[in-house]
Amino acid sequence: MRAQVSGQDHRPLRPLRSALPGRTRLHETRRARANLLLQVLTEREELARIAIASNESFAGWTKTFTEPRLCAAIVDRLTFNAAIIDTGTRSYRLAQAEAQHSISG
Repeated sequence: MRAQVSGQDHRPLRPLRSALPGRTRLHETRRARANLLLQVLTEREELARIAIASNESFAGWTKTFTEPRLCAAIVDRLTFNAAIIDTGTRSYRLAQAEAQHSISG
């Protein structure tokens, strides 16, 4: 259906989902993967220990898990009754990758 306003032909806006298909699908994929991680952590926590290494502090995990409540749930699940080891050093691999990127960039 088209709307006629002041002699101009106006087409209705497409729904957001079809207007931005790539971005919407990417967001849905990230959310699905984060939900899957939370499910795996929930099921695994009572069966065995979990070890995770990260170059990012927990505060920075919102860059990866962009939905705040889901990110908080994942961090909460990982840190409950956890032994957190902070080596206080930068990752050698991360430093090497950054050095390579700055040379080639």
